[in-house]
This record gives sequence, C-alpha cells and structure tokens, in this order.
Amino acid sequence: MSDAYAYVIIFGGALAALIYGVILITSILRLPTGDKKMRDIADAIQEGAKAFLNRQYSTVAVVAVILCLVIGFIPQLGWLTAAAFLVGSVLSAIAGYIGMNISVRANIRTTEAAKKGIDRALSVAVKGGNITGMLVVGLALFGVA
Repeated sequence: MSDAYAYVIIFGGALAALIYGVILITSILRLPTGDKKMRDIADAIQEGAKAFLNRQYSTVAVVAVILCLVIGFIPQLGWLTAAAFLVGSVLSAIAGYIGMNISVRANIRTTEAAKKGIDRALSVAVKGGNITGMLVVGLALFGVA
C-alpha cells in the first residue's frame, strides 16, 4: 500500500466519522424538546454540566501544559512529542465538550420520544451516544495522522 493511499484511508475515515457525527447532531437537535417544565429541567442540567466541564477543563488544562513542558524537556521525547501530546489533549477536550453538550441535549429529546414508545426513545439515546464516539474516532484519527 502506498503512502498516498494510506493517507486517503486515514483522512477519509476521519472525515467520514466527523461528517456522520455532524449529521447525528443535526438530527438530534431537530427533535422536539417537550413541554416547558421539561425544558426548564433540561436547561438546569445543561447549565450544571457546562459549569462542571468548564471547571474540569480549566484544571486539566493546567496539568496538560505542565506535562507538555515536562515531555518537551526530556531529551528522549522532545518538543515534537510534547506538541503531539498537546494536540491530542486539545482534540480530546473538544470531543468531550461537544459530546457532553449534545448528550445533555439528547436526554430531553429521548424523554420526549419515550412518550411515543421505547423504540423511538432508544433510537434517540443511541444516536446521542454515537455522536461522542464518532467525534472521538474522527478527531483521534486526525490527531494521530
């Protein structure tokens, strides 16, 4: 297999995963969100999840920068490895942030879909979970490549 063919496979797979993730996000966000009481509860949950992620990521960012510097100053690893670590950290954070945001939004839509049957609710829940998986796979492939 030539290098060019390998790059097409790698970047094509990454792009396909990200495109499918965006398609899933769009399909989830188009679903009904239920009544006002449901939306109020979902808004409170989303606010809490956002606060949690912001706090967690601000702490993790400090640790990541420190580890990046440590890796960079180790002669056997060097600054290229440190940069790769930092890119991987950022891509992982992006996948986690978007995944959590969409998962919280998918929850209310799953609840609303459950009013019409377990099959619809399960479909929404699985699609909501697939989004994080697709983002992790797509961004990881881009990062590794």
